[in-house]
Amino acid sequence: MHLAYPAVLAALLFCTGLYGVLARRNAILVLMSVELMLNAVNLNLVAFDVWLRDTLHAGQALTLFTITIAAAEIGIGLAIVLMVYRNRGTSDVDRLRDTAEGREPEQTGTARPEVAA
Repeated sequence: MHLAYPAVLAALLFCTGLYGVLARRNAILVLMSVELMLNAVNLNLVAFDVWLRDTLHAGQALTLFTITIAAAEIGIGLAIVLMVYRNRGTSDVDRLRDTAEGREPEQTGTARPEVAA
């Protein structure tokens, strides 16, 4: 088996996932693109495992760990996206940036009472 075929396919999958992460605005599509990138890594792990004829099958074992981590990541990520959507009404990544940048707290007009010493 030639190593070039799965390596090229994995590179195309990874580049497609990278484009999805960088260009998409919807958080769910970003998570799907991350999954596509992880699948490209899994394909490389299995292809190199077959090509090297590893007796311990370390590439396949690492692939199982990567699939497990990806499943946990998508579960937690989807829960976070759903909670943000419920609170904000949108899953647009650009509109959610104001949360991370830290806005100034709004003034309520009530002053803190002075304590006489």
